[in-house]
Parts: sequence; structure tokens; C-alpha cells
Amino acid sequence: MFLVSFTAILYGAVAARAHYPYSPGINHVSPAQWSALNASVSGKLHGGIPLARPCFTLANTAGSADPAKCAAIREGYSNSRFLVEQFGAYMNVQWGSCQKTTQTCVLKGFNITDPSPSNPPNVCQQGSVSPYYIDVRDASDVQKALAFSKRTGVPLVVKNTGHDYEGRSSAPGSLALWTHNLQSLSYNVSFVPAGCPASRAKPGVTMGAGSIADNVVAFAEANNVTVVAGAERSVGASGGWLMGGGHGALANTLGLGVDRVLEFKIVTPTGQFLTANECQNSDLFWALRGGGGGTFGVVMESTSLASPKMTLQVAFAHFSRNNTNATRGFYKVVAENSVRWAEQGFGGYIESFQALYVTPKLNSTEAAATMQPLFDYVKALAPNDPGVQILNLEVPSYGTFYQTFIANSGAPVGENAVVASRLIPAANFASAENRTALVDALMQTLAHVTFGLTLIATTPYNVPDDGSTSVTQAWRTAVWHAIAEGGWDGAVPLDEEKSAYSGISAAADFLRAITPDGAYQNEADVNEPNHEVSFWGSNYPRLLQIKKKYDPENVLSCWHCVGYNPRSPRFSCYI
Repeated sequence: MFLVSFTAILYGAVAARAHYPYSPGINHVSPAQWSALNASVSGKLHGGIPLARPCFTLANTAGSADPAKCAAIREGYSNSRFLVEQFGAYMNVQWGSCQKTTQTCVLKGFNITDPSPSNPPNVCQQGSVSPYYIDVRDASDVQKALAFSKRTGVPLVVKNTGHDYEGRSSAPGSLALWTHNLQSLSYNVSFVPAGCPASRAKPGVTMGAGSIADNVVAFAEANNVTVVAGAERSVGASGGWLMGGGHGALANTLGLGVDRVLEFKIVTPTGQFLTANECQNSDLFWALRGGGGGTFGVVMESTSLASPKMTLQVAFAHFSRNNTNATRGFYKVVAENSVRWAEQGFGGYIESFQALYVTPKLNSTEAAATMQPLFDYVKALAPNDPGVQILNLEVPSYGTFYQTFIANSGAPVGENAVVASRLIPAANFASAENRTALVDALMQTLAHVTFGLTLIATTPYNVPDDGSTSVTQAWRTAVWHAIAEGGWDGAVPLDEEKSAYSGISAAADFLRAITPDGAYQNEADVNEPNHEVSFWGSNYPRLLQIKKKYDPENVLSCWHCVGYNPRSPRFSCYI
């Protein structure tokens, strides 16, 4: 990791405080106060330096130019496993920038060897990267940070892996709590949530807040169990992914991450270290099961249900990406069959030129038969399309599926990415007329995105809402979770940034027009209209009550989170 000494914090980074007019707390904190905080957390306070700082000669932030470190950064700029180890890195790089003022320190993700972004007169600026962070290793680190924030007014943010499409893990002039290094993993075949009777025992995997999908899936495989995990290898399994819902390829039959969590250990904004489960602090447990990360407290670890290792059927169909004439027909086929496939346990990922499905409910013969319409359509393209691929196979475990199909794919990183999402309910597939309207909307959305459109069939279609989670009820009737993605490369003028956000919102409007309010908060439009209902449905009023109970001073706040104030200075870099 590229860290800076605490001496450098005081005598190098201190000058950067002048660049935070929106966060008066940090401007009034003395070096002695920072030193005292560092001592109280046993030297775990560090200076937050933008990832690309070593590539810049000129800078208004701590750190220095370093050709060797710059070469490593360029090599790892699009590698999420590299980025997750760097505090100053964000998977979508605009969240390390102050977009409103265009203060940034980024390279070109599409052409990483281009030296022009870091050459003079360009200057590396702190942007929204927290100038100070605590490398959290235990609950007392969080408690000390909370007390410091209340004394000084310095805003807090919680950063885990940096996978956040809404910038909730960064803020200008803030103190960050970096939970990435909470990496513990354990398996208990008879886990009993604290305070519950022994009859509640279930097999559970306990994960430190920083545990990432790669490690969790490998750990589960080694212990002959199955867990639900995200589709990007470095997404944190106990952080915002989980608390926002947490979908994965097996969510159709096993449920969202929030359906499977058995217990949280959390430091609340009032400084209490609590255990939350069905038997104690059950209101907080409910809120954490869908209410969103960085809101109700700082999760230190979670325990999730472990299922037996299971045999899976995999179906894959692909044609050339530039064969755009085939896309409408492809959408038509998947729209005609998706409800049936959902009922048969298929989860997966659909793009405009390919589909990947997996189910634990069928055998190989049944899976091949039900996927025949998809295979037939793509096979018919083969005479004029050398890119056609068809695959129908059985794998012995989720770990095998993950390593074969997921680990080396996932969301793009190292670029400025903006998204908008929509939950597409079964009603949109119910008649030929509805399916035609859906395909029309998909084609219109696709025509208005700059990066792509992904239809994610990872909704908990076979896991009904039992009232135990706080995600929107729209998840339970959805067949797809659609994500439209756009963005820009490197540093651009403010009007181009604004255009990217407004453009992706306009693209999603075609799907909004034919669906009720429902979106996945972790992959949502930054300007999502009616976000309280879209993210939480009728659960929002109760979530707000719980927020006020456990965080009466609103110490933890993030964009479009429960109880947020859009006029807060911590959101001054949003556009």
C-alpha cells in the first residue's frame, strides 16, 4: 500500500486543508489534535493521498512524484484487486474528485499509457479523497473516530473497497474509516446468534467487514459450503454490498445477501459496540438488512448463512458485439422466456450480445431443454457471425462457476462511470404487448447509453418477502435488475460531467416509463427521482425512525442514504 508517514500528514498534508472551504471542521483542527487522535488509535491515522499522485510533478496535496510507484499504478489502474488495496483509489475514479470544482487527480483509464493527464501544467488535487483516514482494526478505532468527529465537526465517511456508484465512501475534508483490513473469515457448522436459543443454530460464515468476494468464495469452497456473493471479485461481502441488498448469481433461489445474514457486529454513531440479530437489537438488525451502508453505524463483521455445496447447470450464449442487428431479436427471446427461467431458478447476466445463466434447481437435461430457445436463436446467427458461442455444462460447485465465469469479468474499473438502474417486475413480461413494450424500452435505453446496458437476473424471485429485511418489496416481484451505464475518461470540463449524469438519467427514463418505482440503491442513478420509495418502498418511514434512534445527531450521512440532508457541506462536490 502507498502510505505516508504521520509526520508527512502534519507537515505536508496540512497545507491541503486550505482547499476545503466546504468542511469548516477540518480547517479548525490543529496538528496537536491530529497527533492526539493518532496516539489514541495507536498510530493507525494516515494521510489520504489520491491514487495517481506519484504520477504528477505538480500537486496541491501531500506526497511526491515517484516514477516507480507511478508505473505500478498505471499497471494496476484497471485491476480491482490492486485498487482495493490502495486507500486513495476508487473503482469509479470520479468519486475521488471534487466534480463541482473539477479538482481531480486522475489518469486516462482507456489509454493508461498516455502521460498527458499528469504532465504539467496539470496539478494533482485532493478532490474528495479524505485527507486523513484511520486503518480500522478494531471497534475502539471507530469509537475514537466518532468521538473526534463530534468534538471537532470533521465529517466521517466509511470506506471499504471503493465500489460505490454514488460516492458514499468519499467526501471533501473528511476523516475516513477504512475497514478494508478487517479480513477475518471463520466457519461454524452450528452458529447460534448471540442471545438466541440453541435451536436457532445454523451453519454460518463470519466475515470481517473488509472480506472481499474472491476470498469469501474461496473460503466457502474450501469448507464445502456455498455463499451468495457479488459479481465483482473485490466487492466487500460485509459492507455496502450486503447492507444495500447484495445480489449475486444464486440470489434467485438462495436470496439476497440480506436474506441470509444471521448477525452483525457494529459500532453505532453513539459509540456503542452492539450485536444485532433476531434476538437482540432486532430493529437495528432489520435496518441493516437493506437500509444501506455508512448510515446506521460501522459494521465490523457479519455472519451469513452457509448452504451445502451444490451442483449447478450453466448456460452461455454469445454472438459478436458488433452484430447489433441481432440484439432486438435476442431481447425478444429472453423476454419471452425469462419468467419461466426465473421460476426454474436461473440467475445470471444478460448483455446486448450475450447471456450467462446458472441454476441449482434443474439437471443437465432439463436445463438444456428449457434453454433451447436461446440456443436456437444464437445458433441461427452462426453462418454470418464467427463470434457465435454456445455452452451448456454442469459444474460441481458455485466456487467452480465463480472462477470460470465471474472472477475475471465484472464491472469496469479505473474510469469515470455513471449508472442508473431499474427493477423490472414480472408484469412487464405478462403479455405479448407488455413484452414488446419492454423490448422497445430496452432498445431505446441501449441507444442512449455510452458504455452499455446489463440485465441482471439475480433477483430473489423464489425467495418471498417475509418482512425480515428492509429492501424495497419490488425485489420480490422483479425478474430483472437493469443497469444502464455511461461515463467519461480522464479529466473533462464540468459540462461534460453533467452531460454524462443527465444522459444516463434520460436513458433510464425509457424503463421508468413502463415500471413502478424500484431501483437497487447500490447501483442507482445519483439523481434517482423519488429515491426513498425506489430504494425502500414502504419501509422508509420505519428506517428513518431507527436512524434517529441510533444516530440522533446524524453523525453518519451519505448521499441518498436514510435521513440524509442534500444541503450538507459533505455533498458539496456533487453535481
